[in-house]
Amino acid sequence: MVERRAVFRLGVVYDTTQEQLSRIPGIVRLAVVRQNLTRFDRCHFKQFTDDDLEFETVYWMLTADYNVYMDTQQAINLEIFRRFTEEKIEIAHRTRVFQLVAPAAPSAAS
Repeated sequence: MVERRAVFRLGVVYDTTQEQLSRIPGIVRLAVVRQNLTRFDRCHFKQFTDDDLEFETVYWMLTADYNVYMDTQQAINLEIFRRFTEEKIEIAHRTRVFQLVAPAAPSAAS
C-alpha cells in the first residue's frame, strides 16, 4: 500500500443555519489541505439523520504509515473544532433521555 484513503463523518446540530452549512465543506477542505502528505478528495452534506446533519469527507494520505495518518487526522479534527468554535457551528452529539418511572403503588386488593 502506497497511499491510504481516509473517510470521516461529522455531524452538526439541526439549528445550524443554511449559511453555516454552506461554509462547512470549505472549512473541512482547508483543514485537510493544510496538512502534509494529504490529497483532498471531497466533503459533502451527505444526509439528514435522526441525530444530526451529516457531512462526509474523503481524502488520501500520501503515505501508508498509520501513525502519520492518525497524527494528521488529529490535526484535521483540531483545526475543524477550532474553526467551528469561531464560526459558532455546533457539532452534534447523541442525546439520550431517560424517564424515571416510580413503581406502581400496591393495589388495595393485594
